[in-house]
Amino acid sequence: MTRKKEMQFPVENERYNARQLIANWRPQQQSRSGSVDVTLSASCRTEMLAAEHSRLPPSDIPMPYEDFDIDSLATYLHLSPAQIAKMADRDKLPGRKIGGRWRFSQAEIHHWLEERIGASGANELVEVEEVLERNAHQTDQATISIAEHLPLAAIAVPLAARTRSSVIVAMTELAANTGLLWDPAKMADAVRARENLHPTALDNGVALLHARRPMPSILAEPFLALGVTASGIPFGGGGLTDLFFLVCSCDDRGHLRLLARLSRLIGDAVVLATLRNAHSPSEVLACIEECEQDLLS
Repeated sequence: MTRKKEMQFPVENERYNARQLIANWRPQQQSRSGSVDVTLSASCRTEMLAAEHSRLPPSDIPMPYEDFDIDSLATYLHLSPAQIAKMADRDKLPGRKIGGRWRFSQAEIHHWLEERIGASGANELVEVEEVLERNAHQTDQATISIAEHLPLAAIAVPLAARTRSSVIVAMTELAANTGLLWDPAKMADAVRARENLHPTALDNGVALLHARRPMPSILAEPFLALGVTASGIPFGGGGLTDLFFLVCSCDDRGHLRLLARLSRLIGDAVVLATLRNAHSPSEVLACIEECEQDLLS
């Protein structure tokens, strides 16, 4: 026997996690006494979302378009639906089943791609970037360019910092000097939190500083900053780090495209040696322009 039961949402309880309730909700829940049909009324759903959204920054508000299904994710990654389903069933993709169907959060897929970029070799990076660029071209976005995203005012040679903490502060202040970053303290906090979660320093002496999520509310536009310290410092990688990129992104897809292209550039030992030997921001920018052209030719 099926009974109808309407769930009431305690809007006044600030500790109540509406997002978690929505994520875990299933149309049918089995109890010891039999099948119970749990129905959320329209007013209840509205109260749940309104209460949750009132406590979230705009970039964190869950929207319907943030989820892929198997077909749309297959299109996005340029794979077949069967491949996506197989990867999901083997826990090789971040997803969850709702009503027996796979759903994939865009944010979680972008984090998955970011991790794949960080762990990829040269050939794999080319494949990842090709996927990202094909998707960008389908939405009429311009081809990505590291040189065009790196203002001269956002390059420091040398960067006056000798500790992990001072690097983060110096890089965010450097970015703020361009006028494109409006809240360097907030960006520094976000970068610090990301580094505490998992260091971005690589074994080749490069660190790719960035917030865990894009921060469009404090950015005029997406851009990069680059600092080269006089000597290497401990930053959480396999050795010392002396090249620091700060990736300032306004959206997930743009962030991934910048990260993929940047990862290809810094995979070239000649590029790194040239950057370390540069004496001015103009030399750094000229090096990146030339190497990026060679990379694409």
